Amino acid sequence: MSGFSNLVLRKLELKNPKLSLLESCTTLSHLKIIHAHLIRAHTIFDVFAASCLISISINKNLLDYAAQVFYQIQNPNLFIYNSFIRGFSGSKDPDKSFHFYVQSKRNGLVPDNLTYPFLVKACTQKGSLDMGIQAHGQIIRHGFDSDVYVQNSLVTMYSTLGDIKSASYVFRRISCLDVVSWTSMVAGYIKSGDVTSARKLFDKMPEKNLVTWSVMISGYAKNSFFDKAIELYFLLQSEGVHANETVMVSVIASCAHLGALELGERAHDYILRNKMTVNLILGTALVDMYARCGSIDKAIWVFDQLPGRDALSWTTLIAGFAMHGYAEKALEYFSRMEKAGLTPREITFTAVLSACSHGGLVERGLELFESMKRDYRIEPRLEHYGCMVDLLGRAGKLAEAEKFVNEMPMKPNAPIWGALLGACRIHKNSEIAERAGKTLIELKPEHSGYYVLLSNIYARTNKWENVENIRQMMKERGVVKPPGYTLFEMDGKVHKFTIGDKTHPEIQQIERMWEEILGKIRLAGYSGNNDDALFDIDEEEKESNIHRHSEKLAIAYAIMRTKGHDPIRIVKNLRVCEDCHTATKLISKVYERELIVRDRNRFHHFKGGACSCMDYW
Repeated sequence: MSGFSNLVLRKLELKNPKLSLLESCTTLSHLKIIHAHLIRAHTIFDVFAASCLISISINKNLLDYAAQVFYQIQNPNLFIYNSFIRGFSGSKDPDKSFHFYVQSKRNGLVPDNLTYPFLVKACTQKGSLDMGIQAHGQIIRHGFDSDVYVQNSLVTMYSTLGDIKSASYVFRRISCLDVVSWTSMVAGYIKSGDVTSARKLFDKMPEKNLVTWSVMISGYAKNSFFDKAIELYFLLQSEGVHANETVMVSVIASCAHLGALELGERAHDYILRNKMTVNLILGTALVDMYARCGSIDKAIWVFDQLPGRDALSWTTLIAGFAMHGYAEKALEYFSRMEKAGLTPREITFTAVLSACSHGGLVERGLELFESMKRDYRIEPRLEHYGCMVDLLGRAGKLAEAEKFVNEMPMKPNAPIWGALLGACRIHKNSEIAERAGKTLIELKPEHSGYYVLLSNIYARTNKWENVENIRQMMKERGVVKPPGYTLFEMDGKVHKFTIGDKTHPEIQQIERMWEEILGKIRLAGYSGNNDDALFDIDEEEKESNIHRHSEKLAIAYAIMRTKGHDPIRIVKNLRVCEDCHTATKLISKVYERELIVRDRNRFHHFKGGACSCMDYW
């Protein structure tokens, strides 16, 4: 007999010691030993003893074992039924919560206020609004619709399942609102995408806890209100609340999307000063932030400090290299990941294939695509096929790229046709562009970028009638090109510029600065390229228009406000046009400054009159 079993026997000889042993169980075998002794001592038929055994089993997530014990009891009490309703409410089989609820009612037991919150949670877990409405009906029928604990669970359920109107109705009927009530409703508005209502409610709250702050900050980040997330984070600090890991992950992700390196560094410093554990989740977020903010060296440094790196952390760094156009580095780390014994995921192959595409490594990309299927048994998805079309197209293999699209085992989506159309633009192939463009416009008739891209290809090949047809089609369908904008961070503040921007308080000085820059780069050979200007304006307007592109205004402001030779970092929401790319190369040479530009596709490192993309983007 084992030492543990002997210990059990000795303790069971004492007065009623059985139940106190249950909490010390660490394995199923230990639990079975106690269960066996309870059976031998005929104590298992005692409802109280059985209740304790079941409760501990459920707490340790041994639901099936607890159910076996349950069927040995002749008259289970409400505590036992509630334990099962609670246990299965968050499980993979939430339907069993309803089974035990119905069974308790058939046995004549009256539910209490502990029954319904978990029954409602089971509806949420199942994702069934209909079941939730039925549970709500049972709550009203048994008189628990005024219990704040039950009401809070209903608010959470309705908001999680997308019925914000019902959630708001229950919320307004709560007579004694607590912080859980308020937070549940704020979370509900956020889940529905109504961050404005969520913030209004947040500001009205008489009391907020860290969970509330976390919900609101995370909500802003998830709904792409990144500047608002950072603003609220600073407000949290000003009120003396210490952020937790969840808050910091949202803040760091927001800095990443904004390209706000300085703010990201301050957030990282906050983590270190407050001795927060940089676990894999937080550490991977930092790697992503530094990579997206243009500081790949710091991304590597953080990555090297991570404890027990997983596939996601490796993939994040590989994606960072791809974004910066460092294809060889991406391949090096991919190889190191494999040697570390980690299996690449689907997203890992997306990152490394993207790196091959940006680096023009066609043969290596084709090898990896085959290896993905052959060595890792990963069936390529649309994003992988998109990378391959982009890889072939960028390399000028347009016929092969089109053939690849047509022979895909699944229907190509808009991004895949878009990659082909973009390649046609680079290599000025109007024939394939026309086929790809027409397909795209059928797939995404509301997407302005495809109309504009196809129109520019027509313009370059002097097909002006086609240009006019595209323009007319856009007007008839009400398609409007979204405005481009560029972000520049300085002194912890993110400045936003749009084309022809007149709203910035220093716009007159910025325009004068740009005229000065323009004069200098013209002497260095700049002549202006109108090819990417809007196709429905005349040449004089085009000349004016391209000189007021948002990235040019941002660069002018950066040169005006920064000194020395520190790199200038800007972020653009759209692809950098050819004229701005040419101008920025010359600015880097004339002003002897490094400019790091992140556009929709990748990073461009401009230095000494050249770009890291080698004019291949």
